[in-house]
Amino acid sequence: MFPVTYRFEFHPYQRQFQHPLTTHHGIWKVREGIILRLTDEKGRVGWGEIAPLPWFGSETLEQALTFCQQFPSQITSTDIFSIPAELPACQFGFESAWEVLVAKDKGESQIETEKTSLSLSHTSLKYSYLLPTGEVALTSWQQGWQQGDRTFKWKIGVTSMESELRWFDQLVQALPQSAQLRLDANGGLTQSQAQQWLQMADQAGMVEFLEQPLPPEEFAAMRVMQDQYRTAIALDESVATLNQLKTCYLRGWRGIFVIKAAIAGSPKQLRQFCQTHDIDVVFSSVFESAIARQAVLNLATELSHPHRAVGFGVNHWFVE
Repeated sequence: MFPVTYRFEFHPYQRQFQHPLTTHHGIWKVREGIILRLTDEKGRVGWGEIAPLPWFGSETLEQALTFCQQFPSQITSTDIFSIPAELPACQFGFESAWEVLVAKDKGESQIETEKTSLSLSHTSLKYSYLLPTGEVALTSWQQGWQQGDRTFKWKIGVTSMESELRWFDQLVQALPQSAQLRLDANGGLTQSQAQQWLQMADQAGMVEFLEQPLPPEEFAAMRVMQDQYRTAIALDESVATLNQLKTCYLRGWRGIFVIKAAIAGSPKQLRQFCQTHDIDVVFSSVFESAIARQAVLNLATELSHPHRAVGFGVNHWFVE
């Protein structure tokens, strides 16, 4: 099979957060990335997006720009599938654009059917609404509830544990009983702090999971903890890329995997791994634009756990 040639263009972008996002990794004010455009010989366009998250283990924006700049204005499918694993956000962006063109090549009538199907399936996905950190979460959940979200995510390990535990208790009291809460520590807790949070979560009864309580290098401790409490533990930073995901699976993790597909690497390889191993997956946003969001939600429709909300309730974080 001969490689197919495409005209290639790319454009960096910046997207301002409405309010800075505070996590254990620091404060994030602007989302930067790269929009990709592939055009085939018939003039059809496939859009892709590179949305790096270097503190999660992806390449930096500068590395992604350097990689794009080394390509000529014409690239081939061989070029796309030769992108190294060290550039996982680039892998995702280029392959996603390529997949759009491959789908279009199946024929316009078939594509219209697929578009309708994808649209319908996307509306069936449930979303997890990302709350702001700190005390303001005690009232801001109401906006998500009013728009129909029933799962809420709150980042912890950002300020003093005493304050966060007090706000957590108030938040649990404020949320309707049918709500679910996800706690995301971004690897910022000690083992004793993680155990205290898990005890509190067990008592609350509405915490779906505690996400990445410890740094990735403390994998063994998280494996032990997941058997000691009713509240589940989910891996996030530990499984940022496809190679890390495979490693944690081989090391015995059978709990929840939070996958940020836009920085995980090849969507084709990710799809194959998830279909082969039937893992418990929650797809999550890296605050990408609508282009990568669409590509990830396509994957989520195929692969995510049917009873878990996807981590894409984040649009309210951006300036329109």
